[in-house]
Amino acid sequence: MKKKRTESNKPKAGENARAGVDRRSFVKLLPALGVAGLAASNLPLTAVSQTPTPSPVPSPSSSPTPAPRITKEMLHTAEKLIGIELNDAQETMALPGVNRLLDNYETVRKIEVPLDTEPAIAFHPARARKELYVAKTKFRFGKVELPQFKSVDDLAFATVPQLAEFLRTRKVSSTDLTKMYLARLKRYGPRLLCVVTLTEELALKQAAAADAEIKRGKYRGPLHGIPWGAKDLFATKGIKTTWGAEPYRDQVIDYNAAVVERLEQAGAVLLAKLSMGALAQGPKWFGGVTRNPWVPDEDRLGSSGSSAGPASATAAGLVGFSIGTETLGSIVSPSSRCGVTGLRPTYGRVSRYGAMGLSWTMDKIGPICRGVEDCAAALSAIYGPDGRDVTVGDAPFNWDPQRKLGDMRIGYLKTEFDGAGFTPTTDQQRQQFEQRRALYKDAIDALEKAGAKLTPIELPKFSTASLRYILTAEAAAAFDDITRDGRVNQLSGQDAGDWPNSFRTSRFVPAVEYLRAQRARTLLMHEMEKLMSQWDVFVSPAPGSASLLITNLTGHPAVCVPCGFINNLPQAIMFTGGVYDEAAPLRVALAYEQATRWHTMHPKVDWA
Repeated sequence: MKKKRTESNKPKAGENARAGVDRRSFVKLLPALGVAGLAASNLPLTAVSQTPTPSPVPSPSSSPTPAPRITKEMLHTAEKLIGIELNDAQETMALPGVNRLLDNYETVRKIEVPLDTEPAIAFHPARARKELYVAKTKFRFGKVELPQFKSVDDLAFATVPQLAEFLRTRKVSSTDLTKMYLARLKRYGPRLLCVVTLTEELALKQAAAADAEIKRGKYRGPLHGIPWGAKDLFATKGIKTTWGAEPYRDQVIDYNAAVVERLEQAGAVLLAKLSMGALAQGPKWFGGVTRNPWVPDEDRLGSSGSSAGPASATAAGLVGFSIGTETLGSIVSPSSRCGVTGLRPTYGRVSRYGAMGLSWTMDKIGPICRGVEDCAAALSAIYGPDGRDVTVGDAPFNWDPQRKLGDMRIGYLKTEFDGAGFTPTTDQQRQQFEQRRALYKDAIDALEKAGAKLTPIELPKFSTASLRYILTAEAAAAFDDITRDGRVNQLSGQDAGDWPNSFRTSRFVPAVEYLRAQRARTLLMHEMEKLMSQWDVFVSPAPGSASLLITNLTGHPAVCVPCGFINNLPQAIMFTGGVYDEAAPLRVALAYEQATRWHTMHPKVDWA
C-alpha cells in the first residue's frame, strides 16, 4: 500500500524540498515537459491554439477533482533538465496544461502506428545545381578490360562491368554465376557470419529468366543477370527481413522494397539477405559479429558499420555487388574496413520505401561494390522518384567516365591527411602515424599524376557534433514501441553505447531541443552550400574525416575506395560531391582507381 502523505511528511517550500522529488515521479513527468517550455515564454495556451481546452467547471453533484498526477514539485525538478526556470505563478499556470498533455500523450501511444510509418515532415537537401538538369543519357561503362578465366569460379572477384560484358555476349550464363556465388555463400558465409537468409529458389528462378531474355536479344542493361545481395533491412515479399535484431528474427513482410523492385526490373538476381548490425548499429547481430574477410578470426576487427554483411560478402567474392544503407557511416565505414568501394548517394536520391527506418531525415541507400563503375551502374538502376517516398528528388544521374579531370574543381582536406591534431604517445602509434601519412601522401600524388588539380580547403567551422542527437531522437521514436514493451531488452547489445540505452536516454530529449537542432542543421546546410559552390569534389581520408558527420547531416554524396594497407588492413580515401551530383565524386574516384592497383587486391578466401 502507498504510504499516505501526512502534514508532517509533506515537502516544505523551497529548493531542498523540491530537490527531494523521487526519481520515479521525475521520470513519469518527462513526456509532458514540452508545455513547460511554452509557459516559460509567458504566453497563455490560448495564444497557440485555435481550439483551447476549456477548464472544467465542476457541478455541485460532481465527484471531487482528482489530484493531478504531475505536481508542482515534479515540474520544478524537470525544469533543470530542459534548461528553463519558472517562477511560482508560471508553474501554477503551466501545471494544468502539463497534466492535460500527459493524457494526450498516453492516448497517442495507444494508436497503432506501423513501423514503416514516417512522420508528416520531409527533409530535403538543397536543390541540385541547374547545370545538372540535362537530358538523361543512356548509361555506359568506360573501357572494360576482361580477365581470362578457365571456369566460372575464376570470376568470383570480377567487377560488374566485366560480368556484364560476359553476360551480354553470352560467354557466361547468369545461372552459372548464380550457382557459383550460392556455393561460395554456403561455404564461406558461416565463417564470416555475413548471411542471414539465402534466397536460393528465387535466385535460380531469376537467373533462368535472365538467361532466357538475353538469349532472345532482350538485354535490360548492365545489371541484367548479375547476382547481388541485400542488407537485411529491405523488405522482400515472402522472405524473412530480420533487421538483424532478436525481436524481428522471424519477421516476414508482404511486399518488396523499392530498391528490390528496381533491381528486379533491371534483371539483377537476388542471392541473399546479408547481415546487418541489430537495428542498424555496428556489425553485431543476433547471429554474432560479422567478420572482415581480411582478418576472419578477429572479432574485434569485424566489418564495422551496420552494412557489415554487404561489405564482407562483396570483399570475399560471395556476391556480384550489394546494397547497403548509411545513416552516419554505415556504407563508408564497412567499405573502408573491408577494402571495397562504397557509394553513399545524396539523401533523397533513392527511395527508402520498404527499408527499415532508423532516422527519417538521415537514412540513405547505396551500393557496395568492387569498383567505381559498379557503383555507378547500381545507382543508375535504383535512383529516382517512385511516388511513395516523398523525399526523393528528380534530378537525373548522368555518368560520364570520360569527363576531363583537369577541368574539375577539386579541393582536399590537407590538415586531415597530415593528421593534424593527433600526437602519438607510443612507438606503435608513431609507427602507424607515419605509415598513415606516407599512405595518404602516395594517394594524393597518384591523384595529381592522374590529372587532378588539388587545392587545400577547410570545412565550415560549426558545432556539428552537438547535432548528433537528431539521429538518436529519431531512432528512439522509430523504436519507441519495443522500448516501452521491453522487447528492446532482447537485443544482444546491452552496453551503454548500444541502442537500448540510447533509445531510453533519448526519451529525455525535449521536442523543442530536437527542432532547434534541426534549425541549426539548416544553417550547417547553408555553410556547406557556400563551400560546394566553389568545388565539384573534395577529397578526405575515410572513414575518420570530420566531413562524414557533416555530410550525413547535410545530405551530400560521397564515395570511398581502397588506397592501401596498414598492418595488413585496408585503408580508404573518400571523395565528396555536391547534392545530386554523384557523377563528380565517382569520376574522380574512377581516376584514382585507374591510377592505382588497390581495387585489384582481394583477401585470400581459402578457408572453409
